[in-house]
Amino acid sequence: MSKATIKQVAAEAEVSTATVSRVLNDSGYVSAEVKERVFGAIAKLNYQPSAIARSLKQDKTFMIGVIVPDISNPYFMGISRGIEDVVGPEGFQLMFCSSDEAPEKEARLLQLLHEKRVDAIVLATSGGNVANINSLRDNGQRMVLIDRRLEEEAGTNETGLPALDLVAEDNVQSAYELTKALLDDGHVRIGAVNGPTRVSTGRERLEGVLRAMKERGVEDRLLLYSGDFSAEGGIRAVRQFLNEEEKPTAIVSLNNQMSLGVLLELVGSGLRIPGDMAVASFGEVEAGRLLKEPGLYYVDQDPYEMGLQAGDLLLRLIRGENEAHSPSSKIFHHEVKRIHS
Repeated sequence: MSKATIKQVAAEAEVSTATVSRVLNDSGYVSAEVKERVFGAIAKLNYQPSAIARSLKQDKTFMIGVIVPDISNPYFMGISRGIEDVVGPEGFQLMFCSSDEAPEKEARLLQLLHEKRVDAIVLATSGGNVANINSLRDNGQRMVLIDRRLEEEAGTNETGLPALDLVAEDNVQSAYELTKALLDDGHVRIGAVNGPTRVSTGRERLEGVLRAMKERGVEDRLLLYSGDFSAEGGIRAVRQFLNEEEKPTAIVSLNNQMSLGVLLELVGSGLRIPGDMAVASFGEVEAGRLLKEPGLYYVDQDPYEMGLQAGDLLLRLIRGENEAHSPSSKIFHHEVKRIHS
């Protein structure tokens, strides 16, 4: 059976195609009696409106692209849920993409979403794509940064356009306070597990660790492992630290996935936490509550609230409410907490 057209619906309801369009888009006055006839014709003919045609007419696809480094990370899942809870009731759907911390893949995904004519893009960048992002912005692509800044986020692009809207954490201060908690407990030989410094989270969190160590005059006692924000990175870091001639007495892990790897490897090595090795994590790790002697320090993040803020910024962008204003930055500061038995 061939697909019904809007002209066939109009003929069946004995109205014009413009009237059918007004009924479908709920725009303009149409009497209750005419609406009933139109909906009756739609049901009888099993008419399915064309999403493509509607998006071209309205200049909207009602799709928002979301690019994150690791779609399986609960942190980014929490952010995405917050975004969806804001934009979903307004009729928008999310398209999720994972860049796998690969700038080249991120560049392809950005171009793909732009070609799909998404109404906006949410980006937690893997770094290295400032030129591509500026080019898309020049072409009118709406975009909100989440969790991570661009390398040149504070400046402008070649055409003088301002920086993008940003929802992120106070990485420097939180990492500083997390490290300070270990120092206050008497630890000076500390192993830091960090991600790639090509992204702002890696740079800023390391800055916070170094600030705390320098403040105590023990920066030369720091051991550093630069990983890839993965559990495997945390495992490799612990193995490196345990092979040191002077082993650390504490580890500060600057990402929740790496922290999971740290805990797994320490427990697998027969070490007690915090009895044999104290641990501080940027972000809570649920597995930490299973430890026999709880005492894990962690930065109490709130990704869902960050998602809500990002969703609000997206709607304002799509509606054109931000055009007369400078892009905004919403920076979250989180407390350092400790898991207790």
